[in-house]
Amino acid sequence: MIDKLNLKNKRFVIWMIVAAIVVIADQVTKSAIIQYLPYGGPPKDINSFLTLTHQQNEGAAWSFLADAGGWQRYFFIVLAAVVSAVIGVWMWRIRYEGPMVLVAGLSLVLGGAVGNLIDRVLLGHVTDFMQVWFGSWAFPSFNVADAAITVGAALLIIDSLFGSGRSEAAG
Repeated sequence: MIDKLNLKNKRFVIWMIVAAIVVIADQVTKSAIIQYLPYGGPPKDINSFLTLTHQQNEGAAWSFLADAGGWQRYFFIVLAAVVSAVIGVWMWRIRYEGPMVLVAGLSLVLGGAVGNLIDRVLLGHVTDFMQVWFGSWAFPSFNVADAAITVGAALLIIDSLFGSGRSEAAG
């Protein structure tokens, strides 16, 4: 199928496949955690740096608004859907000449947003399961979607500092 697309549209399809891979990896890992690690049960140490745990986050990053009473679920569903649509349109518009770092960042953010959106729609919360330790301090639990969003956001910042934004300003 990809061979029949023109070169300009191939880029878009490839980056959408990257976003889909993020969604699939996110949903498969969350499904495994839900199936094999009881909610609220004891964490499983992988090593001194990484622990697997099964947590349900009804809020956003670092459980922001988790105890807001339920309205936040619908707010985050609408927010994630709108952000995903905007990113999809943005990626379509820059499919011809979009800088690689920018499009990669958008693709990762899109995949992560859709992965967490699926959880919110189907479960009413996001399943988090990875916890990184630095000595006795633990980073808040996260999932594959969160990791993709974080890496994608970092790429967007890198692009804005050193990539497409600078070349346009210089021109």
